[in-house]
Amino acid sequence: MLDVTLLPAVNATLNGTAAVLLIAGYIQIRRGQINAHRTCMLAAFITSALFLVSYLIYHALVGSVAFTRQGPIRTLYFTVLISHVSLAVLILPLALVTLRRGLRRDDARHVALARWTLPIWLYVSVTGVVVYWMLYQM
Repeated sequence: MLDVTLLPAVNATLNGTAAVLLIAGYIQIRRGQINAHRTCMLAAFITSALFLVSYLIYHALVGSVAFTRQGPIRTLYFTVLISHVSLAVLILPLALVTLRRGLRRDDARHVALARWTLPIWLYVSVTGVVVYWMLYQM
């Protein structure tokens, strides 16, 4: 039987791992290491896809989890959460198109879109960890 109480920590770990892989991929492309860049970015995509599956399973089984803290931290939490969710919706098609262009070596169009995709994807991955920490660890 699946212990769903572990999934939020798994999700945060997957988000953190994706962030590290995105940064590593960026470093590799700046060094001209195209194959290493490709490997990092594919790994980041797979990690993010695993996150999405785990997230959907968790929320299908558990539903929403309320943030019960009050005061300024509540405003901060919802500000981070709303920006995270809004950009998470946007990042899926951006990542798919960016990945497709990269794999097809449509380099000019890949780079043009990746300049937008990377910072958004990185923000979503990092704020995913922040949301987890604020909701489950504070």
